[in-house]
Amino acid sequence: MSLRYRPIPRLGARSGGHGGSLPVAGSRAVWFNTVERTAEDGSVKVISPGGLNGEGRRRLSGQRPDLCGLSLDRPRVMGILNVTPDSFSDGGDFTGLEAAVAGALRMAGSADILDIGGESTRPGAEDVEIAEEIRRTVPVIEAIRAAGVTTPISIDTRKARVAEAALDAGADMVNDVSAFTYDPELAALCAARDVPVCLMHAKGTPADMQKAPAYDDVVAEVLGFLEERIAFAVGQGVTRERIVTDPGIGFGKTQAHNLTLLRNLAAFHDLGLPVLLGASRKRFIGDIGGAPGAKDRLGGSLSIALHAAQEGVHILRVHDTYETTQALRLFAALHENE
Repeated sequence: MSLRYRPIPRLGARSGGHGGSLPVAGSRAVWFNTVERTAEDGSVKVISPGGLNGEGRRRLSGQRPDLCGLSLDRPRVMGILNVTPDSFSDGGDFTGLEAAVAGALRMAGSADILDIGGESTRPGAEDVEIAEEIRRTVPVIEAIRAAGVTTPISIDTRKARVAEAALDAGADMVNDVSAFTYDPELAALCAARDVPVCLMHAKGTPADMQKAPAYDDVVAEVLGFLEERIAFAVGQGVTRERIVTDPGIGFGKTQAHNLTLLRNLAAFHDLGLPVLLGASRKRFIGDIGGAPGAKDRLGGSLSIALHAAQEGVHILRVHDTYETTQALRLFAALHENE
């Protein structure tokens, strides 16, 4: 991207100025009346919305298409349900069918989407065979649907055959942490099924991604990667309006990289697509907040979730759905009626 635009998010009563004020990516609560424009040489200038052309205004302020029947004018909560023995936070919690369905039933009361994963992509994780990943996830999805849960389900996988089996079992969307780089056939499947897909940035593979990751400009490089993967997906027949983007916090990033991306989440609205953030319980939260245990990072995770809401993020992928939904309801009560 030769020029990058970041709406500078604001809360409270809207004020105009030259070019007026606009909602951030269709948000009910967050708006902007200034924009940070970054040139290719890194120089930065603050402009008003009046300095944007029609396409730029649409990208930064336009309402995003509904996702699985859910409007995205407020942050939506995606509940993490890993049916794995080795995920960094909830590994082993939902490995039995009964435990997984019980977990889904609990989450369904406070989550807008359930994200089912059968392969850990934590740092150092190894690949899981396709048949094993299907064995872990498909019976759970079938059982959740049999239990009467109608909440949209996302399958968290990098593999076309796993995604196909999950969609056949009742899943509604695909969440690919590799953004179609692991299994390019997954793009064709998503196009054929016309389902939403989340494309995430990751540098390296789970096995090696945290071995000294380096960037010249982490925001620019992550944006450039996502722009390229969006173009690939569209070229494979995926409808652009079906794509969600994710900057990939913790996937090939140091603490400093994570914090820089979090400070600049609004820059990802320049892609013109919904933004998903998955930072729940991650190591940097524990390192900064003094919580070595993943399940002791609720306070820090909620802090990041509320920051993301203030940046206009559309989907928050979290472990603690009840607490996050409660926090977002207070956020809405404070800011949506200004």
